[in-house]
Amino acid sequence: MNKIFAFFIAIFLLASAAVIGLWMSGNLPGIGQGKSEGSSVLAGVPQIGGPFSLINHKGETVTDADFKGKLLLMFFGFTNCPDVCPTEMQTISLVLQELGDDAEEVVPVFVTVDPERDTPEIMAEFVAAFHPAIVGLTGSEDAISDIKKKYRVYSQKQNEDDPDFYLVDHTSFTYLMGRDGDLITVFSYGVPAEEMASKIREQL
Repeated sequence: MNKIFAFFIAIFLLASAAVIGLWMSGNLPGIGQGKSEGSSVLAGVPQIGGPFSLINHKGETVTDADFKGKLLLMFFGFTNCPDVCPTEMQTISLVLQELGDDAEEVVPVFVTVDPERDTPEIMAEFVAAFHPAIVGLTGSEDAISDIKKKYRVYSQKQNEDDPDFYLVDHTSFTYLMGRDGDLITVFSYGVPAEEMASKIREQL
């Protein structure tokens, strides 16, 4: 009986390790969904990131090539978000303050997961409320779906009965991308600005 019990315990531990591995690699759907907390969770994962073509908050078409040579601090959310998005944008603003003159080497980017409502004009109002350096990016449904897939971002509309008043459930990670466009690390929601700034300084 003891051998059978030990066998099932071993199977349980192996299964748990597999689930944790999938979560860390981003292969479980809906990871985070606006509720993750803690420190940076990923480093150097090549499957995250890639080329994109979107519209910035000034109405201009921009691509990933426009940001080469700078570090990118990217967050995906929506302007009607009641808590997670404005909180993380405030954290990113504090990161820029913490970096001081070094902030010139970093481009903070807010990518909408709700392009239907988040027009360039709306994005301009939103990012202006936090820091003048933040770049808001929107685009067509197809373009947003493409970049979400490349960054392994989950989002799903809630309460779709009202086309004007609905929330969007979404992952809440902040991506630090290198000057060449490769992923450096991913910060979970809730990581202090000082910790994020320290990690960024390592790359300067």
